[in-house]
Amino acid sequence: MKLTIIILLLLIPPFFLYGQKISDDSLIKKARLEIYDNPDNAIMIGKKLLKEEKDINQSITIYLLLSTANIAKRNFDESLQYILKAKDLAQKTNDLKTQISVLVSVGIQYQQMELFSKSLETLDEADHYLAQLQEDTPEKYIETARSYAIRGMIYKSQSNSEIALEKLLISIQNFEKVKSKKTTYANMSIVYYNIGYCYLNLNQREEAHVAFVQSVNYAEKLNAKSLKAFALKGMAEMFKQNRENEKALDLLVQAENLCKNTGDLILNEGIYKEMSENYLAMGKPDLYQTYNRKYFEMRFKREQSELSSINHSIDNHNKETLKKTQELKDRYKYLTIGIILLGAAVIGIIIYLIIKIRKQNSKYHKEIQSLIRS
Repeated sequence: MKLTIIILLLLIPPFFLYGQKISDDSLIKKARLEIYDNPDNAIMIGKKLLKEEKDINQSITIYLLLSTANIAKRNFDESLQYILKAKDLAQKTNDLKTQISVLVSVGIQYQQMELFSKSLETLDEADHYLAQLQEDTPEKYIETARSYAIRGMIYKSQSNSEIALEKLLISIQNFEKVKSKKTTYANMSIVYYNIGYCYLNLNQREEAHVAFVQSVNYAEKLNAKSLKAFALKGMAEMFKQNRENEKALDLLVQAENLCKNTGDLILNEGIYKEMSENYLAMGKPDLYQTYNRKYFEMRFKREQSELSSINHSIDNHNKETLKKTQELKDRYKYLTIGIILLGAAVIGIIIYLIIKIRKQNSKYHKEIQSLIRS
């Protein structure tokens, strides 16, 4: 199963840790609380704040909020547009922390879209800047943790659970070093969820159960319904593998109730898939067909959303390529003009020297002739 639940890693906490303020603290806090259980309201708040915002760093924060809320809805096309706007603004600042956080968030966006090479390329760029941050700072721990989390998820999606587990555990270690623990709860819930699946794939069910319980615990600390739903879905899959289908279905029903308002296509798709498989194993064909149909409906919606996002990403990549090509053409043009002008100047100097030397030679020749005659 693809471990695509990383949406909270795009959240804004790093910016608040860096000491930046936004135009309306109470509104942004409300948006952050509703970003996963009621993303439409979070988007409405974000757009309202963006219209009134003039500060570049605060605008970046709001763009990231809007991007995250759209990822919560699996609206990758809108999310990508917002995250790229944040990236453009970040390049205009001299704030190293902001640039790193935005780059890591862009890497997360590409990972969500399964553009893994693009994601790793962006994370490598972020790591270059990350190495310049002072040690033992919350910013360094958070961004290092996010970077390792994404790398781990990429390895997991490529069926390399052992390396994925190594990266994810490093991510947890860095999150645990952050003194303000509450800001890392959501992220740790997500990472533990992915760790649970790694252990499941390695057939280490006891370790998987511990990881899923940890994921639930951190989700409950924030009352994050969607995160808890994901963790319950993971635990349900573990019970399904043990052929404890009733227990699995109890957890899946809880998960389904928790995520009613999230609009998360991936979450609903996964829940319906698990429910249909459990009903099939229990010999209930009618319920199997009902939830299997819901599963394919969610899958179709998700694929359409991802296709739209990928097309937009391709368009953006083409624009970047054209921009770089034009820059190279401009450089070549200016270089060519410079070479021509330099060449003309050198030739002019040479011609001038030749003419001067010839005049001197002619003068000397006349003087010699004059001496001979005398």
